[in-house]
Amino acid sequence: MWSPSRHPGSPRLSSESLLCFPRCSTADHGAIPRSARPLIDHPERTRVVHRRTHGGRTRIGPDQECRPRPARWRRTTRPREIELNTADLSPTLYAEGESLFHVPTLDEFFPDAILFGGTWFEFNRVQLVRLIVLAVVLIVMCVLASRAKLVPGRSQSIVELLIEFVNGTIIKNTLGLREGKAFAPFLMTLFFFLLAMNLAGVVPGLNLAGTSVIGLPLLAALWTFVVYISAGVKKRGIAGYLKHETAPPGLPKPIYLLLVPIEFLQVVLIRWASLTIRLLANMVAGHIMMVVFIGLTQGLLLSGTWLVAVSPFAGALAIGIYGFEIFVAALQAFIFTILAAVYIQMATADEH
Repeated sequence: MWSPSRHPGSPRLSSESLLCFPRCSTADHGAIPRSARPLIDHPERTRVVHRRTHGGRTRIGPDQECRPRPARWRRTTRPREIELNTADLSPTLYAEGESLFHVPTLDEFFPDAILFGGTWFEFNRVQLVRLIVLAVVLIVMCVLASRAKLVPGRSQSIVELLIEFVNGTIIKNTLGLREGKAFAPFLMTLFFFLLAMNLAGVVPGLNLAGTSVIGLPLLAALWTFVVYISAGVKKRGIAGYLKHETAPPGLPKPIYLLLVPIEFLQVVLIRWASLTIRLLANMVAGHIMMVVFIGLTQGLLLSGTWLVAVSPFAGALAIGIYGFEIFVAALQAFIFTILAAVYIQMATADEH
């Protein structure tokens, strides 16, 4: 067992004289001789450590065996160590619960139930947002379709512009006009549905994208999976479709041992899983970023300190993030739809 050296200049004590080191923290180190401070880190520091001065031995004993240090060992003049002040005196924005700044968490995507809590039919704020968005899209589309004019108005022009964008950029360039006609209703519906659900996250009063919880992205991805699998099987049959997707011609035969399992896993799992995760992650991250910067701007404005001067910069960032979230909402709807068209093209094309 380790034993410290005897305190310099101290007289030789009898075997009954003990040097006691009770449980102490680093704040008490100043009262302990420098040569004996390592005793604080003794493996059995939960018990009192005693040191006999003769023979240099150290033994562990209960509290009652501990005797006070000899008075002649105590330093009469020792400058007090400077106490470090670690208090942060800078202006602080407290998190909610104490003050102003709202900290977003994943709990926002799992709100309390409005109806049927704890059942398979639980209805909460996320479902409410989805129903509102779905109702608005259906009503707007039905009204515009029933009032369509040869010379379109502003609202009709916006919808027709989006339809032309999907038809020309996605369907025509990916599937072709002839092959794309069969899948145009699916791709149009998918694009407008995802676009509306994504934009719900920047609509005041809703403030939550319908695709920010995994159910809806997963449903859209599985819908896409069923469509392109059905298209491939309809054209080639089950065996022909699997061979077309997993074993492209013209490769050395040993390569197929590695390629076929990878391609099969990609067809049945990776495609729809990547569609789900990409859309979900972008919507969740966008919502959190927007809430952080808007909450930060509010906290700075109401802080009552010199941090108010920084609030315009935080506000500008919040506006930038708001605009960027609109762009991401449209971009993710476009990416999801064009990938769905690509998967359909891969399943129905004559060449892999």
